[in-house]
Amino acid sequence: MHREQGTGVGDQMISQVQTAVVGVSGYAGMELARLLLHHPRLKAVPPVFLGRSDAETPLTALHPQLMDNNGAASLKVEPFSWELLKERDVEVLFLATPHEQSREWVPRVLDLGLRVIDLSGAWRLKKPAHRAVYKFDDDGQRHAVAIQAKAVYGSPELHRDEIRGAELVANPGCYATSAILGLKPLTAGGWVDLARGIVCDAKSGVSGAGKAPTEKTHYMYAADNLSAYGVFAHRHVGELLEQLDLTDEQIVFTPHLLPIPRGILSTIYVTFREKKTAAEVEQRYREFYAESPLVRVFAAGQLPQIQYSVRTNFCDIGFTLHNDGRRCVIVSCLDNLLKGAAGQAVENLNLMCGWGEAEGLA
Repeated sequence: MHREQGTGVGDQMISQVQTAVVGVSGYAGMELARLLLHHPRLKAVPPVFLGRSDAETPLTALHPQLMDNNGAASLKVEPFSWELLKERDVEVLFLATPHEQSREWVPRVLDLGLRVIDLSGAWRLKKPAHRAVYKFDDDGQRHAVAIQAKAVYGSPELHRDEIRGAELVANPGCYATSAILGLKPLTAGGWVDLARGIVCDAKSGVSGAGKAPTEKTHYMYAADNLSAYGVFAHRHVGELLEQLDLTDEQIVFTPHLLPIPRGILSTIYVTFREKKTAAEVEQRYREFYAESPLVRVFAAGQLPQIQYSVRTNFCDIGFTLHNDGRRCVIVSCLDNLLKGAAGQAVENLNLMCGWGEAEGLA
């Protein structure tokens, strides 16, 4: 990595870095490719795109929307190999791969001295009880425990300083990002009456289920429909519990499938321990996110909508406080493929390289 004085690792900013992406064929992978190709810091060093196919494929054959006049048409998705990572001097590797693949590959990637931003759920969870939903074969083994200890949960708003020096960043889940950012200022401040419980009712567009077609993401099922799923069993619940310091009895999280391509809206219901004014609640959010350029706090009583944040890298947060000063409804919206996945991954890259957190994003 080429370094200059700044705020990166060791008080230096990385001026140039070679990135690579594995898993560019999916929706989040496509958005990640688009963001990296247009990132102002990476114009001289386009990413290396790697796939699990045995043959090269033109990037724009997979994603024609990435065609531009700056050379994207010449880029290939090449067969993955460990030797190729060395030959191309890759320094930061993005894994937009299935959870099991990331779990298998990350140990070797770290052994090669690369830094990793993993978009899967392979390394997000510290507690074995929460990881059990993934049924990893190596869970509890010595090497997995050591790697898990290195992993930093990649929420810039919560772990900005740790991300800067991380070897392994575990990018958060999309639902988890929306719910955690909506709740963290309140739970961290001890405002919420946890004995009354928290309810998070979240809805996501169909792209949140990934590119592989299933019966429930089929047009004839999803169109003109709204359905709940993963009740008391969604894999993102563990992220909420760990990042918000809650127990399973203190929150109910229910995801729903919306008949739209992308976007998440989380409606969160809390009761405060003591009466608050709307001005106090708004001030709490604004102070908590004062240094977070990709969180937009709405004025008291104004609520976000998916259409405001979709195809942006922002998480929008608003609330309405009941006249009793204790019951509060928070609405948190984001694009599941951007702030909920690829955009947040690039935000983490910016922090790891000592660049502006929102560079190439806002």
